[in-house]
Amino acid sequence: MADILIRKEGRAGRLTLNRPQALNALTHAICLETERALLDWRDDPEVAVVILDAAGDRAFCAGGDIAQVTAAGRQGDYAMGRDFWRDEYRMNLLFSRYPKPVVSFLNGFVMGGGVGYGCHVGHRIVGESTQMAMPECGIGLIPDVGGTWLLARAPGALGVYLALTAARMGPGDAIHAGFADAFVPQTDWDAVKDRLIETGDPATLPRHAAPESPLAAAQAVIDRLFAGADIPAIVAALRADESPLAAGALKAILRNAPLSMASTLAMLRPPPASLAEALAQEFRWTWRSMEHGDFIEGVRAQILDKDRNPRWQHPTPEAVTPAEVARMLAPLGAQELTIA
Repeated sequence: MADILIRKEGRAGRLTLNRPQALNALTHAICLETERALLDWRDDPEVAVVILDAAGDRAFCAGGDIAQVTAAGRQGDYAMGRDFWRDEYRMNLLFSRYPKPVVSFLNGFVMGGGVGYGCHVGHRIVGESTQMAMPECGIGLIPDVGGTWLLARAPGALGVYLALTAARMGPGDAIHAGFADAFVPQTDWDAVKDRLIETGDPATLPRHAAPESPLAAAQAVIDRLFAGADIPAIVAALRADESPLAAGALKAILRNAPLSMASTLAMLRPPPASLAEALAQEFRWTWRSMEHGDFIEGVRAQILDKDRNPRWQHPTPEAVTPAEVARMLAPLGAQELTIA
């Protein structure tokens, strides 16, 4: 069975992620096939709209399939990961610049690479099961696939909170944070897709009231606790606060890779000027992530060995220096991400 189902139906081009047993995790091949389909349909008069969805009930896409990348990296081969990220980021930007409307249906887990696949398009639909997050700092990476662009545009300090804690967003939260556009009950999704296939017109998308957003209700608290200029300042504010939100956030932050968190904060403040700029900056970091960062160790601890006891190169957030962050984000010269 193909990992992605690519076909034309009526007025629509359809891309369905088809690895439900792997929570529809993205592979390098899926990214390349997606790009080819989008380029084929760009000037195809039969295709008026593109529909993104996924097989199974559990996930639209829970992230990138990083097992092969880290296996190669552990052997000193960093090229596989670098090639994957380069092509994936090019696909992310293509989605954002696509001249035809694209509608994504974001059910279940939408994390990491899934955010990059479904959240840079013009019409992002969430439902009751949506659970969205950017958990990369927990595996020694940074919120990539354009994640820093989305996070930097979230209200107040919400993007910093989401990046540093990997907090999950339900449908109302995803809309409040700017990661999604509209809520549609999932029992209606098939009928909504059928109308898109018939008409090719996203104006047929229904309008429903957005569910309540717990993050919107906590916005003022989040803005206060995450206003610090660096990670140690944020940790200090969380330690001094007795709220359940602060306690949960502190527990999450103290588990994460200090270098990843310090770098992420530097990528959000000041915010990137465009998605292309965000992706270029993210690529500098991920290009170095296996050789100089904590990515291989993070994947070992959280995904491969599952001992949940990563040995980060920095024991505390205070141990990270600005020079180390600058090195991770320095230009790559001939290896820079260039996107036509």
